[in-house]
Amino acid sequence: MNGSNKASILLVEDEEHLQDALKLNLELEGYEVTTANDGVAALKAIENEYFDLIIMDVMMPEMDGISTTESIRIRKNEVPILILSAKNTSYDRVLGLKKGADDYLTKPFNLEELLLRVEKLIHKNKKIHDKDSMGDTYKFGKNSIDFKAQEATNFKGEKIQLSKKENMLLQLLIENQNEVVTREKILQQVWGYNVYPTTRTIDNFILNFRKYFEEDSRNPVYFHSARGVGYRFVNEA
Repeated sequence: MNGSNKASILLVEDEEHLQDALKLNLELEGYEVTTANDGVAALKAIENEYFDLIIMDVMMPEMDGISTTESIRIRKNEVPILILSAKNTSYDRVLGLKKGADDYLTKPFNLEELLLRVEKLIHKNKKIHDKDSMGDTYKFGKNSIDFKAQEATNFKGEKIQLSKKENMLLQLLIENQNEVVTREKILQQVWGYNVYPTTRTIDNFILNFRKYFEEDSRNPVYFHSARGVGYRFVNEA
């Protein structure tokens, strides 16, 4: 990590020995780490400070990690959340992801794998907020997107609140404008490596973009599909 621009992590873990060990290892990687012992303390911390990532235990007193994750998302906070849990059934993993987690790692876990997942989640999140990449706003035709606010204004003057995934996919397509972005690249950079949507899911995102931004969604000017390969954003202006 670059010491001059440390990413900040909120570590929510009630088991003292594990909390201390994780905090130490994350700090050795160059992260700034704030700790909380339960979900209630975590929600208070989030109100007062910005974090690049939350590492969330599931089984905690006061408020468990799944409920805390859901509360964070209800508050429209899109900070990446990595859940750590001793519960390793597919039901538990799906529940965690449905409630808003970005990734789910079961205990006991490999430290190197945890650090790799932490790095990937932070990097993916920073790409959206990185002012050096392409700025906070982008205009095409009579449409404009504010990536920081996750909001767009279309050619009709309508305000559109974008989801986190919509925001990320738009930025990925626009950063690679006039080039086909493969389905594999979209899966890796937008959905991560744990939850793989079907081709239809990505198609639906593109269809939504056409409804938002195309004057004639059946004859798109900006958002194109390359059948069997991926998707392309075209801006000739």
